Amino acid sequence: MRIVIALGGNALLKRGDPMTADIQRENIRSVAGHIAPLAHEHELIISHGNGPQVGLLALQAACYTRVEPYPLDVLDAQTEGMIGYMIEQELMNHLPHERPCATLLTMVEVDPRDPAFSNPAKFVGPVYGKEEMERISREKGWIFRMDGDSWRRVVPSPNPCRIVEIMPIRLLIEKGVTVICAGGGGIPVVRVPGTSQRFSGVEAVIDKDLASALLAREVNADLLVMATDVDGVYLDWKTPRARRIEHATPGSLRKIDFAPGSMGPKVEAACRFVEATGKRAAIGALEDIQELVSGDAGTQVTPGSSAGG
Repeated sequence: MRIVIALGGNALLKRGDPMTADIQRENIRSVAGHIAPLAHEHELIISHGNGPQVGLLALQAACYTRVEPYPLDVLDAQTEGMIGYMIEQELMNHLPHERPCATLLTMVEVDPRDPAFSNPAKFVGPVYGKEEMERISREKGWIFRMDGDSWRRVVPSPNPCRIVEIMPIRLLIEKGVTVICAGGGGIPVVRVPGTSQRFSGVEAVIDKDLASALLAREVNADLLVMATDVDGVYLDWKTPRARRIEHATPGSLRKIDFAPGSMGPKVEAACRFVEATGKRAAIGALEDIQELVSGDAGTQVTPGSSAGG
């Protein structure tokens, strides 16, 4: 099978972890251990989140005032290279030499008229208490929203329209390469007016699950897996009535409201992929990835199954 695996930011950097290189490396080493066995049987294309990392880089850049802070598209590129490097290296340490890996910086085209630019909603960076959030908001003009019990910065998250490097991605897959691409949703770019192949970056972060669904469609994947830190999609989450949805159709999922900063994008990505391809998507815990692939764990989204708990 050809499988796109979207690694959630919380699978790479657990909520509340210090954002050090050593901790991220250790987490990614564990991730690689779960994924590597699949590479012996399947074609793998791996994407990943970057919310905590891009927010940290933005905060670090803002502390150096002798130059203007780098824009978000450049920070997206930096995190895509940094995280992709770690994933690639750790995967190579688990795989035989004849199974090559490659990380590809990936631009993703967005529409400059996307309403997301006037309604920032994508969480990036670490969590803050109220006092610290208010101070940073005054000093830097950043916009914050509640994420659970804490505050996090939010930035525009436009819908992904086209993966610019899709041709080299396909060529690498055809040559048997495990490809790491579209990290953090890719680098957001817009087309220069009046041109066909000239682009410029924009201040945004694309949702990595929606970009992964687009990637999965454009590489003709058989399965889209979204690996996170919970074992599936739940009804009545964080209540005594909480119950996992084991099987669902896009139609049944679209009748339920899911948190936009949590499961909402994953559910939407799964629905888009299944509706466009008639194939399967799965959402669940990284530790269960073998069973997610086999269809025996997580929330399985298919064209013909029905919702259950």
